[in-house]
Amino acid sequence: MHAFPCGTLALDFVGTLRARRDSKPREMLENTQALDLWFVEAGVVDEASGARDSDLTDAVQLREAIYDIAFARLQGAPLPSKPAALLNRWAVAAPVRLALDHGAVRREGDASEGLATVARNAVELFGGDDAALLRECGRPGCTQVYVDRSRGARREWCSMRTCGNRVKAAQFRARHRSAPANASQ
Repeated sequence: MHAFPCGTLALDFVGTLRARRDSKPREMLENTQALDLWFVEAGVVDEASGARDSDLTDAVQLREAIYDIAFARLQGAPLPSKPAALLNRWAVAAPVRLALDHGAVRREGDASEGLATVARNAVELFGGDDAALLRECGRPGCTQVYVDRSRGARREWCSMRTCGNRVKAAQFRARHRSAPANASQ
């Protein structure tokens, strides 16, 4: 199962590599089945298309290009040219096909069309107003980038259910561990 805490398709895709600055980051796209599953769970397509090894290689390259651009935006740095060129190359490719099917949207496409859909979302994000709302999770070890649309732009974590709860629980435990020592002084 994949997580989707970031507020955009492209940033949730970046999140398929967890704790990316650790010596051993956790790869969520470890095989073609995981890529297919991500597309379905993210709502990009309704049914898996059977990604190939080359699709997985393309997916990781696109993911890292999106992260490089997000990181540059976070730092206020110019957009890196090679990742931007790769992103643009994917964004002009054919996206997932949409159809109205008995009053509901049906999404069909293969892995390359799924990647094009993710790339288009990234272009809209980085080229639009939401680019100014990019933040990185404040939990040590989490490198998830998200869009902070909170009131007053005060969101600290990619997700309150995961990282926020972990930080708050650790702070609570630390306060209670130090309370008896402080009380005896």
